[in-house]
Amino acid sequence: MPTHVLAEARGDERGALLQFLAAQRGGLRRALLGLTDEAAASRPSASELSLSGLLKHVAETELNWLDMAKQRPSTIEPDETTWHLGFRLAEDETVAGMLAFYDRVAEETEEFIRSVPSLDDTFPLPEAPWFPPQAVQSMRWLVLHLIEETARHAGHADIIRESLDGRTAFGLVDEERALREKEGQQGAGAAGQ
Repeated sequence: MPTHVLAEARGDERGALLQFLAAQRGGLRRALLGLTDEAAASRPSASELSLSGLLKHVAETELNWLDMAKQRPSTIEPDETTWHLGFRLAEDETVAGMLAFYDRVAEETEEFIRSVPSLDDTFPLPEAPWFPPQAVQSMRWLVLHLIEETARHAGHADIIRESLDGRTAFGLVDEERALREKEGQQGAGAAGQ
């Protein structure tokens, strides 16, 4: 694990779960660090997956689960003919735009999870052949599932990025840290002027 998730405040289960989810989102985001949209769309491994496609899939999947948990109509309605479009950016979509979308989804997820009275509260799953009939899941299960889904694809992203240019998750963590420090120094310098 290239990053360390800080311990939650004593007894803050929600905070701990949300921090682990944020750490996995960070892994996926870092895999895109410094890439052009064209490089992020490339598929350098045996897989059909690209980094930008993974980003879109994970963001839309999280939103889909949030829609279910909030018991509102699905924001994105893929079907058998459009399922593949959830794994690649459309012509009018960019990595920067998709990262901003993912940030909004993440913020909504955190606000929602922090607002529910209990992580034991449940929501119904829709009728689908892959769900048991009349199934319900807890909010705790929801966050654990989002961690699982995001971590799985963050691992895919690590492999794709290393296949693209040899850069690994550990190196990207260092690069991200250096960029933040540089931005902090520039911001401090501008504030001192």
